[in-house]
Amino acid sequence: GLAAVEIAKFLGARVIAVASSPEKLAICRAHGADDVIDYETQNLKDALKELTAGRGVDVIYDCVGGPHAEPSLRAMAWQGRYLVVGFAGGGIPSIPLNLLLLKGCAMLGVFFGEFAARRPEHHRANMERVLAWIASGELKPHIHAVMALAQTQEALRLLEARKVTGKIIIRPDL
Repeated sequence: GLAAVEIAKFLGARVIAVASSPEKLAICRAHGADDVIDYETQNLKDALKELTAGRGVDVIYDCVGGPHAEPSLRAMAWQGRYLVVGFAGGGIPSIPLNLLLLKGCAMLGVFFGEFAARRPEHHRANMERVLAWIASGELKPHIHAVMALAQTQEALRLLEARKVTGKIIIRPDL
């Protein structure tokens, strides 16, 4: 999600980041988010609608899933796109399909691994572009922690508990 915030902002989008804690939202702001919503303390649909002056959002990048998917979809703008990227929250939501009709919108599954396998030339071009942005300093991935190889189990526990913002780097030489 944080990489999506950075890339969307870099490409000129207005970014509304949604997360579960003030700490995560502060990191989103530090990485370019224009507005933030804490879905644990705010009504997600109402907050998205308010931030878009009632119009709704054009694109939703959802890597969490769970109970916040439907309220997000209800805040979609006419002919928006809802990108289903993953289910980090653990739950796979059931979506009332009438919302797609009412919003004139599309839901699209974004299966990165399958895209890379089926379209290797596009995957390579995308990766070269992103790595060039990182090399030039235009994108700065957030490193949550650098851990020794012996700490891999702990790193996985942190990921599973959704306590990580950004990336954990495992170094065998530590």
